[in-house]
Amino acid sequence: MIEHHRSSGATVDTEVPRPPVRSEVPPRRRRIFNGFSLAVLLTGVLVAVVAAWALPFHYDPDLLVIGPLLAAGFLLVEQLTIDVDAKRVGWTISFTEIPLLLGLLTAPFEVVLAANLVAGIAVQVGKRAATHVSYNAGVLCWEIAVPFLVAAGCHDLFGSTVPLWFCAGVGAVSSSLISCGCAVAALHALGNGMRASAGLLLGGRTFVVGLLNTSIGLVGYELATNTRWGWALVTVLAVGVLALYRAYSGLLREQRDLEALSDVSLRVARSGQHAARALSDSGAPAVSAIGEQVSVEEWEPVAERIREQLNATRVVLRLSLDPRGEVSTLVSGAAQPGEMTDDGAALLRECPLLQLPGTHVRSFRLIDAPEEIRRSLRARGAHEALVVPLRGANQLLGGIEVHDRVSRWRGFGRADVRLLHTLASHLATAMDNRRLLARLRHDAYHDPLTGLLNRTGFREMAAEALHEDAAVVLRVDLELLTTVSEALGYAWGDRMIVAAGRRMREYLGSHVPVARLEANSFAVLLHGHTEAQAAEIATALREIIAEPYPLDRLVVEATAAAGYVSSIPAEEDSAGDVDVLLQRADVAVRAARNGEDGVRGYVPSMGQIFLRRFQLVTQFRQALECGQIEVHYQPKVALPSRNVVGSEALVRWSHPEYGRLPPDEFVPVVEATGLVDALTSFVLERALGRIRSWLDRGLRLSVAVNLSVRNLADETFPDRVSEAFDRHEVPPGLLTFELTESSVMADPDRSLPVLRRLRALGVVLAVDDFGTGYSSLAYLRQLPIDEVKIDKSFVLGMGTDLSDMAVVRSIVELGHSLELSVVAEGVEDDAARDQLVGMNCDTAQGYLISRPLSEERFEAWLWARTSKVTPDERGAVPGETVLRVN
Repeated sequence: MIEHHRSSGATVDTEVPRPPVRSEVPPRRRRIFNGFSLAVLLTGVLVAVVAAWALPFHYDPDLLVIGPLLAAGFLLVEQLTIDVDAKRVGWTISFTEIPLLLGLLTAPFEVVLAANLVAGIAVQVGKRAATHVSYNAGVLCWEIAVPFLVAAGCHDLFGSTVPLWFCAGVGAVSSSLISCGCAVAALHALGNGMRASAGLLLGGRTFVVGLLNTSIGLVGYELATNTRWGWALVTVLAVGVLALYRAYSGLLREQRDLEALSDVSLRVARSGQHAARALSDSGAPAVSAIGEQVSVEEWEPVAERIREQLNATRVVLRLSLDPRGEVSTLVSGAAQPGEMTDDGAALLRECPLLQLPGTHVRSFRLIDAPEEIRRSLRARGAHEALVVPLRGANQLLGGIEVHDRVSRWRGFGRADVRLLHTLASHLATAMDNRRLLARLRHDAYHDPLTGLLNRTGFREMAAEALHEDAAVVLRVDLELLTTVSEALGYAWGDRMIVAAGRRMREYLGSHVPVARLEANSFAVLLHGHTEAQAAEIATALREIIAEPYPLDRLVVEATAAAGYVSSIPAEEDSAGDVDVLLQRADVAVRAARNGEDGVRGYVPSMGQIFLRRFQLVTQFRQALECGQIEVHYQPKVALPSRNVVGSEALVRWSHPEYGRLPPDEFVPVVEATGLVDALTSFVLERALGRIRSWLDRGLRLSVAVNLSVRNLADETFPDRVSEAFDRHEVPPGLLTFELTESSVMADPDRSLPVLRRLRALGVVLAVDDFGTGYSSLAYLRQLPIDEVKIDKSFVLGMGTDLSDMAVVRSIVELGHSLELSVVAEGVEDDAARDQLVGMNCDTAQGYLISRPLSEERFEAWLWARTSKVTPDERGAVPGETVLRVN
């Protein structure tokens, strides 16, 4: 803003916003303004010379007193100016017309001009605004020469018909219009000109204020010269007018302060919106450390608004915008050497000027401050400073320094302190809210355990990247974490996940988006990579995260599988869908688990496999209702008697599209999707119904039903089993539940109580596939079981592998030592049966006896391949029908 001597209530700023002080005026505009300033000075001097030549000069000894009094008057009214800023229009209310009017009535032109020049230059020096001295000196000449010429012309025109004070009043009013016109022209020269309507409005307001001041001066002059004790009335009038102006100034100051608070709050809010929009447009919400990576330049309008509001030479904002604790420094006004490069964080910690407890404003002056404060003020080139910290809810967010007042010789007042305190509170609250929103934004897009992107953040980041260019989505799964969590606790598993994420980040660098999708699954987005390059990176990542993990004194081994998919498969519309790409990468990972190298790229045939699995899941319930799911039975025979003691219920799916499906294909899918409860209930109902039909015919045959880990985790399952027994009127001892070792050990705390309740009902419990899991004596002793089933892989190998025979023999002896019944699966030839008889194995099951058969065929097999045991034969029970395999 151009500082110049103003002779009335004129303004130098209208509804056109002022440029920030730190902003440099374009060189072309600077040259234009320099030329304009020189023109104002030359024309001002010329007009002053013309006025001095045209107007007579009469020396009077009283001028030696009048001249200094006029200079003191001009100087005094400049210190009594009232600066207001209402509705973006800057006003300066002054009383310069009063000493000018007195000069017009009492002194020659040269004396008044000299008094105005002395006072004006002194004011400019006091305001440190001497950079436009040529412009200001020219305006000072215009403001005195024109009123004298106008007053002389008026006197010559009207002569004695009008009083002398009228001509002097017309001249004084013209001075304010001259000042306003020069200010408007200066703004145009700097490229900040106003509209014609705004200029006319400004001129009208200037004329009104100038006319009011001139009228007050004329009334005072007439009272003082023509009325007895007139000086006393003038004094009362002056005090009243000054009090009125001061009251008006106070009201406008409050209005201006409220507008400033509103303006600063809006600027901070808009800055936050622009920052959020910029982060969103750049994809940064997913990758920024906290979401608050905002440029300090966005706070320049805030600093400039504070400087203008407090009429200060300089405002320094020190803001902690960086989540790492770095402090940025912003200066509005003339910055001191090195001020912009100082370590802001160190200053906040060490500078005595900034060591402020609490949140209130501190005022320091060079003349009465302690020595350490004086050194800080001298380093800043300031004579006075207001300092206030910006404190959030939990931390120091920065500080505000306001240096030296510009517009008045007196220092900062109480109103300035109150305003700065309120502004600081608003800023601290706004900054704290922004940091909170940034943290929430960060948490929404990042995994809390590893600090990597989460699924949402990866989806946002990948969607933006895929919109611009092709990319490769790579997925890596860390294996064996479940075993680690069960054996060592979930905290150890989490430590492995964190370590794996850190290894991936260190290998890929910070510019590559890495996400933890869930549990032990990670995703990577690769820009500008071919599938061959993606395969190399996938192999390297798999090897890196599969390296042993040192956890305290332990070293945990791990494996990994990786799959990748390109975003541009041939002619597929869904290639840009992030969820589809992640799904395909997951399919590739599943295929990689079955490969030798553990790395696979997605091919369309894998998608067909996934689609088939998806169809099986979605069609399973309908298959149950439509009769596509069937229960087959495989008989179990006692050794050595060969009596049929029961059967195992096995499910089969006759799919209308895929044909007969083995249980190994659809049961794991059903179990993984939570539909296994419906399958177990279906098989249980069919098995109990079959047992009931056999009992009605005098056959006491048991049926074994397989349980899953989900059944063992369901606390209501024993109650449902009990209700089924009551409904079918079946003795619990004829039902066997087979469970695997891994299903029990998946969550022993939940599965063991369920097993004990089932055992209490009278249900027979059997461990299936014994020998392939934990297979320890301690494990068997803690389970409430009645029998063990030897895995068929050992039984099938007995004839050719002595070690398999030794394992089978050991299991039989171990089971009998624990008073458990032993069942051998996979018996396919007479030699295996005879060996089991020699080992005293209790029961045999396998293709030698029969394959799994449907209900109708199993009934036919019972009556075709067996014969009834007479009551007097060994193994027969009186009152029951016993069938023996022929």
